[in-house]
Amino acid sequence: MRVVMFGYQTWGHRTLQALLDSEHDVVLVVTHPKSEHAYEKIWSDSVADLAAEHVVPVEIRNRPDDEELFARLKEADPDIIVANNWRTWIPPRIYDLPRHGTLNVHDSLLPKYAGFSPLIWALINNESEVGVTAHLMDEELDAGDIVVQQAVPVGPTDTATDLFHKTVDLIAPVTVGALDLIASGRTEFTKQDRSLASFFHKRAEEDVRIDWNWPAEDLARLVRAQSDPYPSAFTHHRGRRLEILAAVVSEARYGGTPGRIFYREGAGVVIVAGADARTGRNHGLAVTRVRTEDGRELSATEYFTSMGGYLTSRP
Repeated sequence: MRVVMFGYQTWGHRTLQALLDSEHDVVLVVTHPKSEHAYEKIWSDSVADLAAEHVVPVEIRNRPDDEELFARLKEADPDIIVANNWRTWIPPRIYDLPRHGTLNVHDSLLPKYAGFSPLIWALINNESEVGVTAHLMDEELDAGDIVVQQAVPVGPTDTATDLFHKTVDLIAPVTVGALDLIASGRTEFTKQDRSLASFFHKRAEEDVRIDWNWPAEDLARLVRAQSDPYPSAFTHHRGRRLEILAAVVSEARYGGTPGRIFYREGAGVVIVAGADARTGRNHGLAVTRVRTEDGRELSATEYFTSMGGYLTSRP
């Protein structure tokens, strides 16, 4: 089939590479310009550079709603558009243009975790598996019929970075498998159960700020979700920003006020956590590694030279 590809960052790069390696013919690529957004500088393999290496025409747009691009798409005469990590709305006159419509590749197990940063949100929410879905695009974002979906388990110590590497390897088989099904003449695919749908916004600094009223189990997953190269989860100590690079749930239970720097346990320093910490029934968050405002990385036992005082959400 003749394919136009819309994509950005490493997800788009992997999708384009899969298409180039397949029996399908990539006739045009549309991608975004480089961005300074914190999350868009991560996993930033260039779709434009890969297309140029293979002498595939490239159009660069923030939004795909101008007449010049629409004319280029009609001229390309695609059988299908494939999109992965396209960051703005694609209008109906574009996604309905090809003979077989538009196939969107999304890094979640739809209908859950439509929208942005699905791996990070899924890890924070203690999901047992994550994955990649190829679905046909319609008027509702990430809501069209599912063509192919594959899942991988979330391990007990997995970070968001681990989950990225697990799921990015699914892009090629999911994308090419879906295209092959469509090319074979299949037209009926799996409807999404919209009663199970959830939609998530882009992550920003406020989403990375630690709230010590959260249970320690949730905070430990937040720390793992904000693993390098993502912006680290952070708190404040004595008015200065302190990034929490590694932490686990404490073995013992600790009572008191959320955020209290309380006790050395093993290689960590336990911070009291949970809105009902006063009951003494909660585990704490055993912080093991931190980064200071001036960029120094230290073990928690090196940084917290004495117990007492509080970690706070704001200075």
